[in-house]
Amino acid sequence: MKVINADRMGSLKSVEMFTSHEGMLLNYEEALTHQVKDRYYNLGAHFLWIGDRTRELTGAHIEYFRGISNPIGVKVGPSMKTDELVELINVLNPNKELGRLALITRYGCNNVEKLLPGHIEAVKASGVPVVWICDPCHGNTEVTQDGIKTRHVDKMIDELAKTVRIHQQQQTHLGGAHLELTGDNVTECVGGSSALGVSELNTNYETFCDPRLNYTQSLDVAFAIAASLKEQNQLQEQQELQELSKIKISRKNST
Repeated sequence: MKVINADRMGSLKSVEMFTSHEGMLLNYEEALTHQVKDRYYNLGAHFLWIGDRTRELTGAHIEYFRGISNPIGVKVGPSMKTDELVELINVLNPNKELGRLALITRYGCNNVEKLLPGHIEAVKASGVPVVWICDPCHGNTEVTQDGIKTRHVDKMIDELAKTVRIHQQQQTHLGGAHLELTGDNVTECVGGSSALGVSELNTNYETFCDPRLNYTQSLDVAFAIAASLKEQNQLQEQQELQELSKIKISRKNST
């Protein structure tokens, strides 16, 4: 840092940070909501999302979220019907505003190939722009024989890889990943390069809610995402080269 004078750069001493949380307790969210000029904003976060269990079309959460101007998201799980999804995105983004709405898919590694392609096709047909995000955590939560809530890193990586591939096939863009993680050396998720086993979960299990990836497992997932994206980019380049070759051959034959 000293050699390249980076330690003197002010931009490296501060960050532009954005916050986000699930809008679950509406009394709390209402207290943080204020009118700014002619719009209402939740000033407690930049981005808020609706959970998979609170996204009823006629429910209070949808009514609240459609009234605020923050960028918002909604979790899309295995129980989401295609027609329900189309109606939901039209309610939450009626003006088809770019960047307004994110769909955070959380199917589980065994359901993503069954459900994601159909949901993508339905959203594309609706004409409502969305940002696609993958949550590989919640759909892969399981409970051990001892009653400990956990997640397997390999299943998370599997869902991420399948999601990247499906978006590539559908010619849509995966805009992000929603992960629950910590930099601490907790033992809440099993698997990963450290090969954490079920018998080790009680070593340093600290969460009061959902199991989190620890420092090493977080890096495992990050590298897996990068590898999946690189693989799909290489496949796309090969396909483009093949198409160009066909065009050249066709032109040559026509002459």
